[in-house]
Amino acid sequence: VQLQASGGGLVQSGGSLRLSCAASGRIFSSSIMGWFRQAPGKEREFVAAIRWGTGRTYYADSVKGRFTISKDGAKNTVNLQMNSLTPEDTAVYYCGKTTYYSTDHAGYGFWGQGTLVTVST
Repeated sequence: VQLQASGGGLVQSGGSLRLSCAASGRIFSSSIMGWFRQAPGKEREFVAAIRWGTGRTYYADSVKGRFTISKDGAKNTVNLQMNSLTPEDTAVYYCGKTTYYSTDHAGYGFWGQGTLVTVST
């Protein structure tokens, strides 16, 4: 499976963006798809995840209530709707896949090229 994130860009504080992660191969129902982000000089951090089979979602406290992760089985994509963005959300956003839920990026694989989100004041 290859993953490709897209949808990043420049947005003003308080604005919204929708990211998409397209998978080139089949995503099995046992898979968990996750979004992570990495700001300059910082570790890659967990943002949100979704179980492909059940649709159960998980969020980091920092984005809960502002971000929504969803899946589109027909298109084999995972989306991240980001609202009420702040400059602290500025980072490169990546999607990854795992079989066992974790908020540690080391537990995920199949990272694709990330997409840059820049939130201006």
